Amino acid sequence: MRPLIALLFPLMSIAADYSAQKAVVDGIEVVRLAHAARNTEVAIVPSLGNLAYEFKVNGKNVLWLPYPTLAELKAKPQFGGIPFLAPWANRLSEDAFFANGKKYRLNPDLGNLHRDQNQHPIHGLLTVSPDWTVTAVEADSDSARVTSRLEFWKHPELMAQFPFAHSIEMTHVLLDDRLEVRTTIENLSADPMPVGIGYHPYFQLHDAPRDQWKVHLAALDHLALSKALIPTGERKPVEFPGLFPLAGVALDDVFGGLVRDASGSATFSVEGAHEKISVIYGPKYTVAVVYAPPGRQFICFEPMSAITDAFNLAHAGVYGELQSIPPGGRWRESFWIVPSGF
Repeated sequence: MRPLIALLFPLMSIAADYSAQKAVVDGIEVVRLAHAARNTEVAIVPSLGNLAYEFKVNGKNVLWLPYPTLAELKAKPQFGGIPFLAPWANRLSEDAFFANGKKYRLNPDLGNLHRDQNQHPIHGLLTVSPDWTVTAVEADSDSARVTSRLEFWKHPELMAQFPFAHSIEMTHVLLDDRLEVRTTIENLSADPMPVGIGYHPYFQLHDAPRDQWKVHLAALDHLALSKALIPTGERKPVEFPGLFPLAGVALDDVFGGLVRDASGSATFSVEGAHEKISVIYGPKYTVAVVYAPPGRQFICFEPMSAITDAFNLAHAGVYGELQSIPPGGRWRESFWIVPSGF
């Protein structure tokens, strides 16, 4: 993506090979993180859902975008880059959800619900939110970082749909050859807050067409879904081998039982002729949605804190792994994107 305008703001931090600075692209404020020694650069646009839309390695964008310019993305938002899904990721089975034994109904008249092809609420309320505030832009000898904050509790139209007062802090960290996306949620309400967030990153390889890519899924369980793509509660063993070709395979699937190393991390990957992208899930990302539709030059490894419709399935006794944050408590987790061969 080539900027039409690129003007530096006074806020800038440079240390050794790392730099972090604000800029304007297509008239839109962005934050750029860079590591000169590795020729890597990350770009985040806070006013469009705090979206990371570029992760370039030697000039090649690891992230897939639907448009060639940021202006087009703002004019007609479509998924690409690394969208943040909250306060619920994926679908709800109805215009309501359960939490702490109570049923909370959504208000479609507020106009901030997104719906899937079956008219189910999907992907929460924040995918293109302009309510993020950049609180720190930093670089030192170890990394380049930007932290943004969203005070969910300050916005009546958000609280009307999900009445749990909370704040969200997101930090993007460029360190050596990898990007860390770190999320902290603080529960400011008097009741426990269920955690059903996730991310929907879009990845692309440049050295082979989609049907020549090979995929590794770090999961043991393949969750059965209804025709509306809601988990039924049935699980079966993952049928894909350790490294399988994507040719002839269409994925929009939910996986659990993630296979973890000694640190508690689970690593998914896609590779082409030489290029490879690994996505490392921290321990509190317990679910992976993998989306790779045929004929499209991207694949999504989606870190999720819970399965689709987790709030309602937990209340129904079908799902027993729903995480929650106690009053005054915090939930923290990261995932990492590690490209190689670019």
